[in-house]
This record gives sequence, C-alpha cells and structure tokens, in this order.
Amino acid sequence: MSPFQALNLPNGQILGNRIAKAAMEENLADGHQAPDGALFRLYQAWAEGETALLLTGNVMIDRRAMTGPGGVVLEDERHLERFREWARIGRAGGAHFWMQLNHPGRQTMANLGQQALAPSAVALDMGEFSKMFAHPRAMSESDIEEVIARFATSASLAEKAGFSGVQIHAAHGYLLSQFLSPLTNLRTDRWGGSLENRARLLLAVIDAVRNAVSPQFCLSVKLNSADFQRGGFDVDDARQVILWLNEKQIDLLELSGGSYEAPAMQGEARDGRTLAREAYFLEMAGQLAGVALMPVMVTGGIRRLAIVEQVLDSGIAMAGIGTALAVEPHLVKHWRAGKDLQPQLPPIRWKRKTLASLANMAVVKFQLHRLSRGRTTRPQVSALWALVVDRWYIGRRTRQYRQAMGS
Repeated sequence: MSPFQALNLPNGQILGNRIAKAAMEENLADGHQAPDGALFRLYQAWAEGETALLLTGNVMIDRRAMTGPGGVVLEDERHLERFREWARIGRAGGAHFWMQLNHPGRQTMANLGQQALAPSAVALDMGEFSKMFAHPRAMSESDIEEVIARFATSASLAEKAGFSGVQIHAAHGYLLSQFLSPLTNLRTDRWGGSLENRARLLLAVIDAVRNAVSPQFCLSVKLNSADFQRGGFDVDDARQVILWLNEKQIDLLELSGGSYEAPAMQGEARDGRTLAREAYFLEMAGQLAGVALMPVMVTGGIRRLAIVEQVLDSGIAMAGIGTALAVEPHLVKHWRAGKDLQPQLPPIRWKRKTLASLANMAVVKFQLHRLSRGRTTRPQVSALWALVVDRWYIGRRTRQYRQAMGS
C-alpha cells in the first residue's frame, strides 16, 4: 500500500496519507503551562512537513500532575486563545491536529513537590534512580471520578480551541496504563483485580470524552501492546482490551509499548534486550490489528520509507514517526518528492541503561528545542552534552514550576 494513500476514519474524517507525527514530550510551555512562541515555531515546522496527522506531546489534564516541568496544561479556559493559535498553526498545512491528553500517575518527578496518585501505592523501581520519583498515594473513589471528569473537560476545551481530535494516553506506564497492569494495580474494589475491572477507568474516560465532544471530533487511544515486564500487561490483555474498545466510537488506535521502568518505546526491554531496530512493535501490532475494528497505527523506531511500506503491507493502517521527524521535520515532504532520507540519531550504548535512556530522551529534546528556536537540528550532538543541557533546563523549569504553584 502506498504511504500517500488517504485513510478514511470511522467518524467520516479523512487523513491525507498514512504517516503521523507521533507524540514526543517537548517541555516547551511558558511559565503558565500554556503554549507560546517556542511550541508555535516547532509545530509550524511539522505543519509544513506534509504528515497527515500531528499529535501533540503530553498535554496534562491537571497542573498538579505533570510528567515534567515545562509541560502544557489544559484544564480551563484561562489560556484558550493560546491554544487556538497553536491549533491554527498545526492545521495550517492541511493536517489533522490532535491533542494527546495524559495524567502521569506515579510517573511524577519527586522534585516537582506534588503528591503522586496511582491505582495503588506501588513506587517506581528504577534502581538507583528510584528516588527521582514521588511515592504515590492510592487513589480514592473521588480521585478517580475527578480524573474521568478532567479528561472530558480537557477534550471539550481542545475541540473549542480548534483541534480536530484528542488522543487518550493509556500507554508507557502513565496513569491509565498503571490501572491496566496487575503489577501496579493491586486494588480489590471495582477498579482492580480482573482485567475487566482494571480496564474500567480507561473505558469510563473514553465514554466521558465521547459524550463531551461532537461526533465529527476524532477520538484516538494510545495503548501498550505489552509492558515488557514479567507478570505485567501483555499481548493477550491488549487483545481483550481492544475487543472492548471495538464497542466504543474510536477513530484510531495507536499501539506502542513499555514504561519508564522498561523503556521499550526506545527499543529496550526490561531485561536489557534490544528490540528490533525499527518498527519495534510491528509483530505484536500485527497480531492485534486483526481483532481491531478501528484503524490501527504503530509507532516505535520507524525512520525509513521502506519500513513504512512494510508496516502498511502488514495490515496496519498508519505509521507513527517520532525521532526521525525530530531530526528532519519535513521528512514526509522529502519522501513524497522521491528523496530517500533515513534520519537517525547515533545509538547510545552506555552500560547504565537508565542513564542511557535519559540521554536518549535528552538528545531528542535537544533537536526539538533547536527547531523551536528556528534553527536546524544537530543529530550528531554529544549525548553527554545533551544530557547536561537537559538536566540544567529541567532544573530551571522545575524551580519555575514550584514557584508558580507556590504562589
């Protein structure tokens, strides 16, 4: 199948081709956690690049629950005009622009000074880096109901701002993913125990969001094909959750994998095994796409047009690209023009896997931040230098966030 063939979504909307800019965390909000010039310039670069779909990085539904400082928050109308400008820029080239909505749950940095919430009081196991994360409190019934309402409110505001859809993030070890996993959800009430109970929050969020937006507004879900942790959420669990999602009005299902503890989304399993170099989750996604009634997108390591074609020929409807578009934001335009570009970052083979994971994210963000300043990318940047710069930046944004929350 041609990557440049249009995709008809269940709600009648049309994506112009089969390639999406996948979500990447930018940490580029202003001091009020709103989008501004840096994000506008970054998304203008992508809007000119001819992908059919742009997915934002994490937009948080609660400013007390952040994946990191400098993240965007949409919980009320106080900065709605900024979001309208962001939506206008993202859609200027004809792409769909969907906002990824998220709650970090226990994957909350301790130095942000907020109480982390989770299905159960199970702390992250990151070895020597575990203390970087806040110890979570098990959520009460009212906490859960508030989270459901917040997802719906943020989705409604995204539509009001001019975005064409939202994506509910239920992967990568964030809150909804934590509820799905038997390793992190030890509850004995209606929100825990059986897979049906563990999936209840995700399904409730989807229902609340669908009821809060119009029928033509797109609703996507990002789901782990597996957590890559022994005893955790696995491919059989994912298959059953997809069967339940089939009963909902879902326009696109993105399959990924991993968490902070097992960063499979970077090509590494929990035990340090290196996954396939490209299209990490294609084999699992291929197994799962057969039971999905909605179009399926797979993300993870894709950087060559030939791999996009392989993904589509396997029965997957769409290919999501992250890092390669951080290096070359006009990649799809170049491919359409016949240029065989294969942008990539040098591999980081440090012995300390957690540190290597942090460095990998820092190198990607280094490229995003250069694009946000109107500069060209530097894929050959030293991983150590990028990590040092990122830690300095995160430290400054953390102090800024704590000061703002304190006032």
